[in-house]
Amino acid sequence: MFNIRLISKLDKSTLMVLVCLVSIGTVAIYRATEGTHLEGLHISNIVLFVAFCIPMLILSLMDYRILLGRLSYVLYGIGIVMLVLVRFAGENINGASRWLNIGHFQLQPSELAKIFTILLIAHLLGQRKGRKLQVIQDLLPVGLVFAIPFILIMQQPDLGTSLVFVGILLSMLWIGNIRSWYMILFISIVILIIGMVLWLYYANFELLSKIVEPHQMARIQAFLDPTNDPDKSWHVKNAMKAIGTGGLSGSDGVYVRRGFIPYVYSDSIYVVIGEEFGFIGSAVLLLLYLLLMYRMIHISMESKELSGTYLVIGLMGMLVFQVSVNIGMHIGILPLTGISLPFISYGGSSLLTNMIAVGLILSVHAHRDDVVLGDSVTI
Repeated sequence: MFNIRLISKLDKSTLMVLVCLVSIGTVAIYRATEGTHLEGLHISNIVLFVAFCIPMLILSLMDYRILLGRLSYVLYGIGIVMLVLVRFAGENINGASRWLNIGHFQLQPSELAKIFTILLIAHLLGQRKGRKLQVIQDLLPVGLVFAIPFILIMQQPDLGTSLVFVGILLSMLWIGNIRSWYMILFISIVILIIGMVLWLYYANFELLSKIVEPHQMARIQAFLDPTNDPDKSWHVKNAMKAIGTGGLSGSDGVYVRRGFIPYVYSDSIYVVIGEEFGFIGSAVLLLLYLLLMYRMIHISMESKELSGTYLVIGLMGMLVFQVSVNIGMHIGILPLTGISLPFISYGGSSLLTNMIAVGLILSVHAHRDDVVLGDSVTI
């Protein structure tokens, strides 16, 4: 179950990229909070990182397949119970109930629910042994596993995290050998929904206002028609201006330091990197993410267990979606929503979830040489 000798098999490249990303995040948090009432938050980030290295290393030295059996159902159930508990005992912040107070730590169950959902879907897909996915036998159970946390998180409301589940589902179904026309149909439905929203916005705004929540409508309006209400598009416009002033090597961070960017230490932290470290800083950050994705693809291909491959690709889909949406919304190509930048944004639940993800990926890599004999594994 737990083999300390596997420590020599841990993927050094992935660990190096992780340390670099967290280091950049810590510097960005320091720059974002310097001289404010949140000054010193970067120290908390370092403390959290060191503390979360413990569960990451424990998971990396465990056999990940232990979590992909019956235990995946238990963990998924725990995740659903926590999401339900949030509705009744959750901490309400800025009009949304997303957190549970555990001592001095605020836990966001939707973050852990992403990991638990990936584990269960990887288990279900792994049982198919690479065969084509069937509608009744495979897609319906996987769809149900996806739908329950998706709906519960939407009700918090938390559109950003809910959309991450869509990225996870698409990536895992694709690698799980779904029939191409099923995927085309699913993507077509998504495109149709987006098209309907766009059509209703311009053709029947009143009807769309009844369908979409007010805070969601505000973000759609800020994205499609920023001049209509300058107050609603204030965040995105300032973010784009701040990133633009960064130039090649960065500027003095006027927008960040004068409070023009909300939540600059968490969801909007990419603006700090874009403004204060410029194109070079942004390029280095993206390069590190690309290196991390490259290692994840390589690890998934090395795995002799399909369930290991599905697990890594699911975690990769989670991270890629968050990076793409977070950066995209701050440069104006995607609507604004609440999604953190992995390993960079400040947030205990987010960092814990991402480091658990790294621990599972390292475990798949450490067990890549295990010999598979039928349904059993020789280590």
